[in-house]
Amino acid sequence: MNRTQPPVALTIAGSDSGGGAGIQADLHTFAAHGVHGTSALTAITAQNTRGVTAAEAVSTDLLRAQLDAVLTDFPVAAVKTGMLGGGDLLAVVAEYGRADRLPNLVVDPVMVTTTGDTLFAGDPTAYLAELGPLATVLTPNLIEAQLLLGQPIATTDDMRDAARALATYGPRAVLVKGGHLDGEASIDVLWCDGQMLDLAAPRVATRNDHGTGCTLAAAIAARIALEHPLPQAIAGAKAYVTDALKAAAKRHLGTGPGPVHHHHGQKSTALLTRPGLAFLFSGTPKARRNANRGPPVLNPDRWIRHFTDRTRGERWSRFGWGRAKSRVSVGRVFVFGHHE
Repeated sequence: MNRTQPPVALTIAGSDSGGGAGIQADLHTFAAHGVHGTSALTAITAQNTRGVTAAEAVSTDLLRAQLDAVLTDFPVAAVKTGMLGGGDLLAVVAEYGRADRLPNLVVDPVMVTTTGDTLFAGDPTAYLAELGPLATVLTPNLIEAQLLLGQPIATTDDMRDAARALATYGPRAVLVKGGHLDGEASIDVLWCDGQMLDLAAPRVATRNDHGTGCTLAAAIAARIALEHPLPQAIAGAKAYVTDALKAAAKRHLGTGPGPVHHHHGQKSTALLTRPGLAFLFSGTPKARRNANRGPPVLNPDRWIRHFTDRTRGERWSRFGWGRAKSRVSVGRVFVFGHHE
């Protein structure tokens, strides 16, 4: 009997009893990408769409036991951290990271919920000192970036400055998420391998945005586990979250902001059948089938698939990372290049 081994990702995060964020969101996201999800629980929260009413962290010994159980038995290809609760648990994660046991580490520095509930009791700068040098990707939102740097962030230019500053602590890539800014577009700023990019998508009119940060970081980890090149993994994850927000817009779960629709990919494209060659691709089923017949690519990091709805066709665009003001589209996510 032939056996296949699916890629494996690990989430180190807290539990959301409402199922919209935390390890629940992470495992949904891994599953939507065809990745086997494993977990190490850092905290249990009493939580619903209205907020967090109680939280209790696990012991450092229990976290170590969970990590050992997973890492000694599964070929983990990527790891995502979420709520760590405090400095003691963060130190355990850093210990395993320094021992090279947490490959392709995506750090979501969860400290405060969108409803204002505090989820990290330690010093915010510990994230940078302990996990910054170990992270493949750091994914703070505006509030988290402000806490990490101790400075206000109010514009896209401020986000670029913040990404540069955070990158000095060691991560290969920094994604500063701009969902809290006003405007017709939702713009995230990506610093990756010394280059600055803006990732822009139309802002989705919905209150159901619970768990977007967890979902985005988990989607990045899932795509890294699927061996997508890092810039494509990040931009594709943003496209996945944008579609998840759209799919959740007409759903009703709870009396507050509901969760995104993690399994919307049943009707769009949660999976790429040719990892490393394209970003998340949106279109009709026929167009998606045609898209998987693209030309051979010798250097997938420098190619981006551009789908044109008007023609129901496709073209391939070469994207020089150093080219000023270059613009391509990734499904419904637009990428803008900047000189550095």
